[in-house]
Parts: sequence; C-alpha cells; structure tokens
Amino acid sequence: MTSNAPISDDVREELLTKPEAILEDQDMMRALIAANERAMGANIVDLRGIAMERLEARLDRLEDTHRSVIAAAYENLAGMNLIHRATLRILEQEDFEAFLRELGTDIADILRVDCLRLVLETVQEEENEAIRKMGDVLVTAPVGFSDTYVGRPRDVGGPAVVLRQVQEQDKRLFGDSGYWIRSEAIIRLDLGEGRLPAMLVMGAEDPHQFKPGQGTDLLSYFGGVFERTMRRWLG
Repeated sequence: MTSNAPISDDVREELLTKPEAILEDQDMMRALIAANERAMGANIVDLRGIAMERLEARLDRLEDTHRSVIAAAYENLAGMNLIHRATLRILEQEDFEAFLRELGTDIADILRVDCLRLVLETVQEEENEAIRKMGDVLVTAPVGFSDTYVGRPRDVGGPAVVLRQVQEQDKRLFGDSGYWIRSEAIIRLDLGEGRLPAMLVMGAEDPHQFKPGQGTDLLSYFGGVFERTMRRWLG
C-alpha cells in the first residue's frame, strides 16, 4: 500500500485563490487528466476522452490538408511567374538566330530545365550548314518523328502536352550534351497549314520535375505563344 502525502495548506490556499494558474498550465492539465484516467481504472470508458482524441485527429488532418493546399497554390503561382517571364523573353526577340540562342540559354534557365530542344520535322535527310549554325537547340527529324517519339499521333487524339519520366535520353535530341535526362515535357506544335509538325522538348535531370498527373495548362499556354512566334518567323 502506498499513500500520497497531502499538499500543504499554503499551496492549497494558493491554488484555490488562483485556479486559473492550473488551467493555463498545459503540462499541469495533462498531468491532472492522466491522473483522472488512472483513478477511473481500466474498466471505465471515457467517452469524452475518446471524442477529444478523434477531434484532435481530425484537426491534425485538416491542418495537413490546409498546408498541402497552400503549398500547391504557391507552387502554381511560382510556375505561372516562370511561364510569364519566359513568354515575355520570347516576345522580345527580333530575329530568329537570337530567338534560338535565347531559347537554349536564358529561356531554359528561366524555366529551370537542364536542356531545351526545338524539333522540326523535315523531308531532307541531312542537316544543311545553316541549320548546324543554329547550335544544339534546333534539331531536325524525319517526317513522323513527333508521333513516334510521343507514342500516339496528335490527329487521333494524342495529347498536345506530354509529361513523363525517361530511363534513357534520346541521342537524336540530346546528342552528346552530357545531360542525364530523367524526365521531360513535350509540347507539340502546330506551325500552320502546309508545314510539318514540330515539338518543343524540355529535359530535366530531376526524375520528378515532369511526371504524369501534373497540370499542363501553363505549358499549353506557353506552347500556344511559342508556336505563334514560330509561325511569324517562318512566314
């Protein structure tokens, strides 16, 4: 048998005079609740305590959801700012060579991708000297390459924007760039009537930067601006 010594008269008087001191002390309140549960014994179910635990669990889930929504909204806003900055940079260019040069340098940096390629389908089997002078950004490919690369023709319902993870980089696109591409965003381009298809490929070393299930609205918008700019240059 054990017994607990009663508290002193001075302490008891102090607590009776200022009971809010206990209510405002979280550690003391937890200790009192725990002592009450021990006093009730194991055979007594405290329904109020169970309800409080469930409410606390729901509150924790709501807080997690709240944080997730805020993080998603912030990420979407940050992505929108990047797309707007890249779009303005495209519209600032005054000639095609400068446009391609900016595409592979500053615009790629703004979009935070490790490499960026503009793929144009052509009936010519070999690149001419003028195309080679444009650098690595511009890549020519045979007719039908875009459909094969994406895996589904656009005219039969193939997506305009494809986000996916990749295991091996395509040498035709990335060549000896040294990048270890593990995810990519493909934006298919319509360059106008009478012109072959094209596509814009953004590659990233981060395998999680582009993956199925992510939103494509901003990239669709960027692709729309890009293809209209290309039509202007080609016209």
